[in-house]
Amino acid sequence: MSLRLVHLIDDDWEVREALGFLLRTVGLDVRGYQDALAFLDALPGLPPGCIVTDIRMPRLTGLKLQERLAASRYRWPVIVITGHGDVEACRVAFRNGAADFLTKPIDEQVLIDTVQAALARLEAMLAAEADASSARQRLERLSEREREILALIAEGHSSKEAARRLGISPRTVDTHRAHLAEKLETSSLAEMVRLHLQGADR
Repeated sequence: MSLRLVHLIDDDWEVREALGFLLRTVGLDVRGYQDALAFLDALPGLPPGCIVTDIRMPRLTGLKLQERLAASRYRWPVIVITGHGDVEACRVAFRNGAADFLTKPIDEQVLIDTVQAALARLEAMLAAEADASSARQRLERLSEREREILALIAEGHSSKEAARRLGISPRTVDTHRAHLAEKLETSSLAEMVRLHLQGADR
């Protein structure tokens, strides 16, 4: 199921209601927060989503919120909105990793398009992370010798070449390859190589 959640942070209740209503009209799930600290307090238990935040808020600004999220290694997309936009604020927002920067009054279609694009990127990122995590778990099942053989296979070596490099018999290499297929849950050479490369990127 595609991601549909938007975390909307603005100290202006009317703005929260208006933007929340707009986003819900296109099927998005919106959760509102009165300021950045209220969002941070709830954050540990929240499901992932796109963050839409005002810049100028009491207690903690939207830009400071971005810094807190980056320090905590949250990579959810952040769309910054403000009625007081300037070049410096925009520069800081993008430096902190903002997905976009919108000024009030916000064009409704631009906001919808921006949020949906951010959610699509987040969904792709989370899918890639889940795929990499699965690959790491499977690679952890391998013995040291199996890892060596997998590395040689990934480099394009045949069983005979791998056997020669490791000083073992080709039959032993083939036995290890069978174990590799079982532990990695695949008999596809291409899939073995992909898993190896994902593990190398850790």
